[in-house]
Amino acid sequence: MNQQRRPRFRSIGRLRGPRQAADAPDAQDSAPRRRVRGIYILPNALTTAALFCGFYAIVQSMNGRFEVAAIAVFVAMVLDGLDGRVARLTNTQSAFGEQYDSLSDMVSFGAAPALIMYEWTLRGLGKWGWLAAFVYCAGAALRLARFTANLGAVDKRYFQGLPSPAAAALIAGLVWIVTDLRETKWITAAPADVAWTAWVLTVYAGITMVSNAPFYSFKDINLKRSVPFLSMLGMVMLFVVVSSDPPVVLFSLFVLYGVSGYGVWLWRWRRGLALPWVEGARTPEAGGQPDDDPPAGGSAN
Repeated sequence: MNQQRRPRFRSIGRLRGPRQAADAPDAQDSAPRRRVRGIYILPNALTTAALFCGFYAIVQSMNGRFEVAAIAVFVAMVLDGLDGRVARLTNTQSAFGEQYDSLSDMVSFGAAPALIMYEWTLRGLGKWGWLAAFVYCAGAALRLARFTANLGAVDKRYFQGLPSPAAAALIAGLVWIVTDLRETKWITAAPADVAWTAWVLTVYAGITMVSNAPFYSFKDINLKRSVPFLSMLGMVMLFVVVSSDPPVVLFSLFVLYGVSGYGVWLWRWRRGLALPWVEGARTPEAGGQPDDDPPAGGSAN
């Protein structure tokens, strides 16, 4: 009688304790998991290929194969033009791709052309040679930094300053054309004979990259829009002309493009038009159009 009576039913907590411990969700599992952000393969693979071409150009210039180095720079240009287009067409733009493309451009169109030109002929000019190469390299870095900072704030039809791929084409084009013409016996000039011409071109490209001259960007060309059949004939003729003598044709085209910005600048100044990135110049009256595209995984030129 004096013994303590045992409860007829166990407490719910004791009865379900083991199963509750097994079935109840973990406190950490119930917390919202942090989403792991990945990267897009296709545009960044093209950017990596462009970076490889720039590095390959540096290695070949150190080995004295300057024609191969120049061709590698042009291949990097093609890949750099594709990665941004592919990112926009496939809707795979990302901030990572934008920054990665800028770093790739600095190697392919900043460091590589400067080192190629220095190893090719500027070395013989001593201090003036490496100073010219540095002017170009610094101009490319400043150009890319300004492009990234002004992304979305300027008229997308024009670049502010010479884009770095076009500047690299001027440098690589001179190396390629002189090397090719020497091999075909058209000229007998050695690299040392054109050292000061190369010096002027290198400094010009470096300064023009950080200038305010407007260079047409070709970004308003819509690849999704249908074109007349004769446009295909024009593309075929363009390939034929370039294939007839790639060094001469490509170098001539980029020389014309390299001076076109100053021509546009002079034309706008004579007509009293402000530059496309000056405040108020992007109004409909001025014919401007802001770049509202999201950051693409490339084309940070």
